Amino acid sequence: MLTSKEIKRQEAIFELSQGEEDLIEDLKLAKKAYHDPMLKLSIMTEQELNQIFGTLDSLIPLHEDLLRRLQEVRKPDGSTEHVGHILVGWLPCLNSYDSYCSNQVAAKALLDHKKQDHRVQDFLQRCLESPFSRKLDLWNFLDIPRSRLVKYPLLLREILRHTPNDHLDQQHLEEAINIIQGIVAEINVKTGESECQYYKERLIYLEEGQRDALIDNSRVLCCHGELKNNRGVKLHVFLFEEVLVLTRAVAQGEQLCYQLDRPPLPVRDLLLEELQDGEVRLGGSIRGAFSNNERIKNFFRVSLKNGSQSQSHSLQANDSFSKQQWLNCIRQAKEKALCAGTAGAPSVETPFLLSADGSRAAPAETALEQMEHSDCESDWSMDTSEVGADCERMEQTNSCGNEKQIETNV
Repeated sequence: MLTSKEIKRQEAIFELSQGEEDLIEDLKLAKKAYHDPMLKLSIMTEQELNQIFGTLDSLIPLHEDLLRRLQEVRKPDGSTEHVGHILVGWLPCLNSYDSYCSNQVAAKALLDHKKQDHRVQDFLQRCLESPFSRKLDLWNFLDIPRSRLVKYPLLLREILRHTPNDHLDQQHLEEAINIIQGIVAEINVKTGESECQYYKERLIYLEEGQRDALIDNSRVLCCHGELKNNRGVKLHVFLFEEVLVLTRAVAQGEQLCYQLDRPPLPVRDLLLEELQDGEVRLGGSIRGAFSNNERIKNFFRVSLKNGSQSQSHSLQANDSFSKQQWLNCIRQAKEKALCAGTAGAPSVETPFLLSADGSRAAPAETALEQMEHSDCESDWSMDTSEVGADCERMEQTNSCGNEKQIETNV
């Protein structure tokens, strides 16, 4: 008779196996219900579909292989004695996820663009309303491999947690966890670099003087997303590891690009000021109170003193949580830039990811956060501190003092 601990272990092994079966079914469904019909009906070109679906086809045999191995060692009563050696032998093949995950930023951008085509939108809507989709859209299916990848460390730890110390699987499971953590961390770095390069290539400079080596040399995009200035103009702001860039999203042909209207702001020289709700008046002036409270919440100010090139921008996030994320990201980037300058060496920050349960964690347990929140207004690829329930009462730092500054509006 199985002990309660062994029952938990068998449940964890079954969850691993069942997850593989579900993954394979969903990947095949994505090809059969989305890719093939859109190609046959010429809703998208083969080249566009190849960009959006990436190397998804090649992932199916990998997971079929693991499922087959797990089924082969399953006893007639449904229990499994050893899985560690199987995982140690199979996990290295997940390095092939590198190209799939690195392609996801470009894939998501193209898919969003193609949704403007009424034929594409109509097809995807019909699929969404069909029972087979389970109310998931195409991107949900395309993001399933990344979600699965980040879940492996959690699944293996759960099996290990219920494995006795004297069990032969103990050592193999520990080795397997180290392998998958290394793979996820490496893919995370490469995916972060791919995302950074993707957006750097879509920056448009109105004049040559706007080009900055800090942008060209960036390998990490700490965070980016939509903010508004104090005139209500929407900006797309990029925080690279050593420079903050304010842009406007513009269409250039079939591509969404980002046009710089002001010189980039080096992070190490940046002054960051948290503004209390009601402190900014739309139109540019400072005021203690303003009647339209909804429009003047969640502001912060970034400014740069550099002789004639001085800049000051009041920026508004969608909500207090987003505001806190920006403040944390900028503070951390500034701290790293200052430390790097003191040490005399550049600092390259490994972007953090979201863990499978949605919490923020270190790379070994995480997934690409910009993919986790791909439908949000802002995409985050950097770890930031947890925000408490009283996040609207945040401590003001890096105040610009009483010195009056002129605000420019991008």
